Amino acid sequence: MQSNIPLDLLITNMLSASVETLKIFFYTLILSIPLGFIVALLRASRFKIISVPIQIYQLIFRGTPLMLQLFFFMYGPYYIFGFSFDRFVACIAAFVINYAAYFGEIFRGGIGAIPKGQYEAAKVLGYTKFQTFMRIILPQVVKHVIPATGNELMTLVKDTSLAQVIAVKELFDVATSAGSKYFSTIPIVVAAVFYLVMNTIVEFVFKIIEKKLDYYKN
Repeated sequence: MQSNIPLDLLITNMLSASVETLKIFFYTLILSIPLGFIVALLRASRFKIISVPIQIYQLIFRGTPLMLQLFFFMYGPYYIFGFSFDRFVACIAAFVINYAAYFGEIFRGGIGAIPKGQYEAAKVLGYTKFQTFMRIILPQVVKHVIPATGNELMTLVKDTSLAQVIAVKELFDVATSAGSKYFSTIPIVVAAVFYLVMNTIVEFVFKIIEKKLDYYKN
C-alpha cells in the first residue's frame, strides 16, 4: 500500500541531495583523471620497482568492490592509525583512488595504441621526448580514450549511489529513505530519472568532444 507523497517536498529534497551527488562526481572527475594519467605513465615504466607496485594497486582497486573500499577509507584509518576521515573526505578518497586505477588502464591502452614509428619520426625531426609526447602523442591519446572515458564517467554517475553505505546523504540515500517513510516506490523512480538525466548530459558532452577531435584522423 502506498501513502500520499508530497511530490514538491520530495523533489526539493532530491534536488538538494543531487548537489552532493554532483560534488562526488566532479571531485572524482577532477582528481582521478590526472592521477590516472600518472598511473598510466608509472605502469609503463621500464623499472619493475615502479611498475610492479602500480600493477598491484590496480589489481586491488579494480578487483575489489568499491563498496568495500568505501568502508575501508571510512573505518580503516581509525583501526590502523587511530584517526578517522570525515565521511565526505573518505568517500572522495575511495572514489578517486578507485577510478584512477581504471583511468590508468584506459590511458595506458591509449598510449600503447600509438605506433612506435611516430616516436622515431619525431626524434628525426629534432623533437625532445617531452615535445613529442605533448605535441604529437597526447592529442592522439585523448582521441583514443574519449569513448572509454565517457563510458567510465557514466558508470561513475551511477556509482555515486554507493556513497550511502557510509551515510553520505546523496541522491539515492534520500530516495530510499523517502521510499521507506512513505511506503512507496515513487522516490526510487524519481531518482532513476535524475540519474538518467545526468548520464544523458555526460553522453551529450562526450559526443561534442568526439566531434571536436574528428580532425585527428588515424
